[in-house]
Amino acid sequence: MTSISQPERATQNRVARLFRDELGYRHLGDWSGRAGNSCIEESLLAPFMAASGCSPAQISRALHALRTEAHHPGRSLYASNQAVYSLLRYGVQVKLEAGALTETVHLIDWSRLEKNDFAMAEEVTLKGGLARRPQSRVLRW
Repeated sequence: MTSISQPERATQNRVARLFRDELGYRHLGDWSGRAGNSCIEESLLAPFMAASGCSPAQISRALHALRTEAHHPGRSLYASNQAVYSLLRYGVQVKLEAGALTETVHLIDWSRLEKNDFAMAEEVTLKGGLARRPQSRVLRW
């Protein structure tokens, strides 16, 4: 580790301690070598949604909408982040069949925050295929 990255690592360690020790987030460990890292951890989100009372069809459609907004190729990262935030904050509008009413499927239980499974993982983001930059990711499921 170079001397330039040491202050960044120290800051990340402080942030990780804050989330883990003071905010009660579950620490998932260092995912820097983990295959298949994604900004959406469906294996964590889907069981949370099922436990919250969502049907498999609602979960499938909500996850599809979340993936679509997160990986939209025609817009900037900032715009995609805004769209994902909107889904996280206000829920996903889901219609299960033609003629049925649209339902709101919530990805976060904002009225009972203690019911959520807040977790964080550490990972490494590759920039330009060469430089590795340590980065923490906060997962909210």
